[in-house]
Amino acid sequence: MPKFAANLSMLFTEAPFLDRFALAHEAGFAGVEFLFPYAYEAEQIGERLRRHRLQLVLHNLPPGDWAGGDRGMACDPRRADEFKDSVQLGLEYATELGVPQVHCMAGITPAGLAPERARATLVENLAWAADQFRPHNIAVLIEPINHYDMPGYFLNHSAQACEILADCGRDNLFLQYDIYHMQRMEGELSNTIRARLPLIRHMQLADTPGRHEPGTGEINYRHLFALIDELGYDGWIGCEYHPKEGTVAGLGWRQALTAA
Repeated sequence: MPKFAANLSMLFTEAPFLDRFALAHEAGFAGVEFLFPYAYEAEQIGERLRRHRLQLVLHNLPPGDWAGGDRGMACDPRRADEFKDSVQLGLEYATELGVPQVHCMAGITPAGLAPERARATLVENLAWAADQFRPHNIAVLIEPINHYDMPGYFLNHSAQACEILADCGRDNLFLQYDIYHMQRMEGELSNTIRARLPLIRHMQLADTPGRHEPGTGEINYRHLFALIDELGYDGWIGCEYHPKEGTVAGLGWRQALTAA
């Protein structure tokens, strides 16, 4: 059975963020992930992880001004210094919290910037970031995100991501494969997961339409979970969805869709 991690930015939002760790443990999760830790001291989060015997499996690097519309800055050549500062802050949290991997958001393509320049900037910044994290045995991930939910985001397709990873030439750079985003952008989930598996370090899920829990939409998660087991994927799958009728009420999919 796949290993599921609760995404605390989307699940258990009935409670304040720091209280969600206890709720995840009570619901049977052994791993958690979230978007950003930076509104809290690393020690506050670390204490919750230790108290509730949870493994932090992923968080994102600082995205810039999220409330102002930033979704990362790694493709923006005008923000190279800001990007490097964000990597250093992310590294401080990642080492303190013992997370094995971080997600670097590519960002919205700046208006008027040629796609080739954005791509070259992203490659350069990713390689630099990977070099900062390598001595700490931390992987850096990139994730294609659908352009319906995040218009203008530079990275939208799994093939595009894999080509960028190849150009970076770093052995601690990997693909974060979000089943929901890739269903909306590409479909062909089974064959794509099979083909991309050597580069996939982390997965995430939600169903579509609605971005709710598995079993509420069109994706055949029973089939995908069986395939993921068959392929020998041993990473985590982050549950990054909006519960349809409350977090705990919707968790029955874990048993229903993974039972033999």
